[in-house]
Order: sequence, then structure tokens, then C-alpha cells
Amino acid sequence: MEYLIIALSSYLLGSIPFGFILTKIFLKKDIRDIGSGNIGATNALRTGNKLLGYATLALDITKAILPVLYVKFNYPDYIFIASLCAFLGHVFPIWLKFKGGKGVATYVGILFAINLIFGLVFIVSWVITFLISKYSSLSSLTASLIVPIYLIIFENYDSIFFIIMFVLIFYTHKENVKRLKNKEEGKTKIY
Repeated sequence: MEYLIIALSSYLLGSIPFGFILTKIFLKKDIRDIGSGNIGATNALRTGNKLLGYATLALDITKAILPVLYVKFNYPDYIFIASLCAFLGHVFPIWLKFKGGKGVATYVGILFAINLIFGLVFIVSWVITFLISKYSSLSSLTASLIVPIYLIIFENYDSIFFIIMFVLIFYTHKENVKRLKNKEEGKTKIY
């Protein structure tokens, strides 16, 4: 029973579509009609309102940190279940007919909740890749791959969950990968 409650509550928290909610409230627009149509922070930046984009980012990170931290301290055996369900909630939110974001900000929240170092490895990898390429999608893919590589090489940590997360993030970025391959991907302005 605990397993189901943890899975469901993590999914429901993860499925709160902050990008959609904030653009509806403050811009009176549907974020799904803007840019890529995605509900995440990168597309929220495309609204032209940077504050809205950063607020979406912060809230999408927080909605993963809360359930994962709670489970970490109270039901540690279920930490990866809570993490996966929070991520799946963002990518497949029940409130938006299961069409959500790409899960990167939510994954960042998961990483920081599991271990601060894991989150920092992601952020540093993302920033370095972004400074070189200016592609948010490439930065997310690279950082998602570097996390399990780092864990295998430096932490001797069981990386199966993090490999699965890389595969899921690769899947959510499949259209970006095609555009990157065809040199059609748009660069992102984050400031």
C-alpha cells in the first residue's frame, strides 16, 4: 500500500504543469500554442517573459524535490520509485491529456534530492555544454549522459536508474535530436 501511495502522490506532484498554469495566469495564453508547444521552462522562456521562464524552472525543480526528499527520509527503499513517478508525472501529466514537458528540470530536482553532488554534476555539465553550443536540448542530453558516467567512474554507485533516466530524456528529446542532426535546432537565450 505504501508503494502505491508513494508512486501516486509523486506522480501527481510531478504532473502539476507550472509552465501551463503560469502562462495562463500572467499572460492569458496557452503555452502549448507558443514556440515548441512544450510546457517546460525552455519554452516558457520563449514567451518573452524571462521571469515566467525562470519561475517555471524553479517550480518544476521543486515539485520533484519535495516528494523525493520526503521519501528519502521516510521510505528510503522507495526513492527511485518516487523519482521515476515524479518525472513521469511531468512528462505525462494527467491534467493535460498526458502531454507534458521533457522532464529536464524535474530530473534536476530529483538529482539534488538524491544527492547534492549528482545535481551539481548535471548543472556543471549543462552549463559547460550550453556555453559552447547555446543549445538547451544538447546541454540537457549531454548532462543526462554525464551523470551515470560520473557515477560509474568516480562514485562506484549503482547507475541503472540514471541510465534509465538518460534513455527517457533522450526519448523526450527525439525531435530535438533530429533537428540537431539536421542543423535545424534553434539556439536558446537564457538571459
